[in-house]
Amino acid sequence: MEIAGQVAIVTGGAQGIGAALARHLHKAGAAHVCVCDLDGDGAKTVAAEIGGTGMQVDVRDAGQIGAMIDEIEATQGPVGLMCSNAGIANGFDPAVTNAAGASAVEWQMAWEVNVMAHVHAANILAPRMIARGGGYFLHTVSAAGLLSQIGSATYSTTKHAAVGFAENLAISHRDEGIRVSILCPQGVATPMLSGIGGDGPQAGDGVLSAEAVAKAALDGLRDEQFLILPHPQVQAYMEAKVANYNRWIGGMAKFQRGFRAAK
Repeated sequence: MEIAGQVAIVTGGAQGIGAALARHLHKAGAAHVCVCDLDGDGAKTVAAEIGGTGMQVDVRDAGQIGAMIDEIEATQGPVGLMCSNAGIANGFDPAVTNAAGASAVEWQMAWEVNVMAHVHAANILAPRMIARGGGYFLHTVSAAGLLSQIGSATYSTTKHAAVGFAENLAISHRDEGIRVSILCPQGVATPMLSGIGGDGPQAGDGVLSAEAVAKAALDGLRDEQFLILPHPQVQAYMEAKVANYNRWIGGMAKFQRGFRAAK
């Protein structure tokens, strides 16, 4: 994908990976970047740095996503790149006393933010992009969506679902000019990581800066790679999982035992 000249939207853009994505898209020559977040003031601060538009948007609400897209397309032109980056990490139980123990509220919140926000944006934009001859979706997921997340069934499950939706979106509309990438890092130095404990399993291969992850994302977009892995080790972990599922489950359980012991 040629980023220069594109009108882009970044959700969850007030901080972390989203803010870094917005800045890197601007540096790469995007015509306009809309930064949106539940933290509207934070989104506007980042947008002001890059001459973009900052908006408060709750991505759980399809109506708010639609209104935001309509406003940007009316004022800035057709959206060519939709970066569904907003995410939530909840339901964490480092001791893993009950994998199914998260509340119904936590499950619903994770589902709405980590999965349905992607669906809402694609439901609105995919038909428009197809009518215009093509477009691009970048979904920030996580290595947890390819492997698992020790300590949070809500995070692991919804991130797997996000991968599944992105795969289906890419397959269904490839011949109509739609391209999709999933950004799947492990530990990233963001407030989200700090909130769940920065020394968890996701930090085992090192914690990357949000800037490094954003750079990897743009490199992947330029090459139109479906799977973008800022931590390249994840490729080998995926291959090991597919090669022998039982052995992989056993290895993850052993890893969890070590993590519990360290706590």
